[in-house]
Amino acid sequence: MYVELKNINKNYGDFQASKDVNFGIEKGRLVALLGPSGSGKTTILRMIAGLENPNSGEIIIDGKVVNNISPAERGIGFVFQNYALFRYMTVYQNIAFGLKLKKWDKQKIKERVNELLELTGLKGFEKRYPNQLSGGQRQRVAFARALAPNPSLLLLDEPFAAIDAKVRQELRTWLREMIYKVGITSIFVTHDQDEAVEVADQIIVTNQGRIEQIGSPLEIYKNPETPFVSEFIGQSTIITDYHKLRGFDKGDYEGAVIRPEFVEAFKIDNQRFKNVIDCSEEGEVIDILFRGNALELKINLNGVILTTHRSLERRSIKVGEKVRVIIYRLYAFDKEKAYLLENKELIEKDIDNSRLESYLYSKDGYFVV
Repeated sequence: MYVELKNINKNYGDFQASKDVNFGIEKGRLVALLGPSGSGKTTILRMIAGLENPNSGEIIIDGKVVNNISPAERGIGFVFQNYALFRYMTVYQNIAFGLKLKKWDKQKIKERVNELLELTGLKGFEKRYPNQLSGGQRQRVAFARALAPNPSLLLLDEPFAAIDAKVRQELRTWLREMIYKVGITSIFVTHDQDEAVEVADQIIVTNQGRIEQIGSPLEIYKNPETPFVSEFIGQSTIITDYHKLRGFDKGDYEGAVIRPEFVEAFKIDNQRFKNVIDCSEEGEVIDILFRGNALELKINLNGVILTTHRSLERRSIKVGEKVRVIIYRLYAFDKEKAYLLENKELIEKDIDNSRLESYLYSKDGYFVV
């Protein structure tokens, strides 16, 4: 492992920000520290950078314990949430700043800055000041400045937080491509799960100072291991009386999480679902929200409020309309773990999610429901 945290604990007075944190990151990986505000993710990042010191435990980078090594000597590049650019310096001067502090030769500084201007798409902007740049361009300058001294590890603290939604989406792809091109081990903090899923190779989910789960974006999404992860990841509806739903028995669980993709709602007169009609229940559409590429339906099913998505290509549905509802699966949880439960009636009919979805299409490929 290139970066390791072993038994890390960090207290601020009576508040414990990190509780027995353990994880390892392989060289060249792009890793997201994901969690809600106050979950301890930024504290972890700052301890790796040397801006905070753990009360106990070891921080290891490239095989060396760095607890007592200063931030400047750890070989780390840091990109701050608010860019932290020097407003009276040009783009060129901002990128060159750290190299001048390290007393690089002027010619080498010029070569390195020009290389980074080209890499980050800032060629032609070197004489501009930060207030003459867009938010996305400023973030690129901050990224270039962090890379300038050739750090062995790059840390980014919510790098897209100060950027508007459209530019943020573009920068996610750009950042991922740049980091792979440079080949640098990188860790970024975010509370945005979409951001983590789109950008990271690996996600470390934090909650109340603890590590909840570590895995690839797909593993975290499809196989949440704890109640917190099952609730936090995805667009989840949390219910306690899940046993009221058809196809699910009450077990020794405290509640359940149902995601929109686990729910299918179809019109009562839809004959394409006739083979599974006896697995469905009647519900009422109580709200409809337009989400751009789909509709989001809120459905009251025996007092349980569920959310599902419906393609714009399907027949229109109205608030107050009665629909048939099938739930493929859900995540049930106890105090410590989350468990995937499949609809037992669908299992008995030997119908899985993909086969059920096939009922949506006519032979010529168009939506008919």
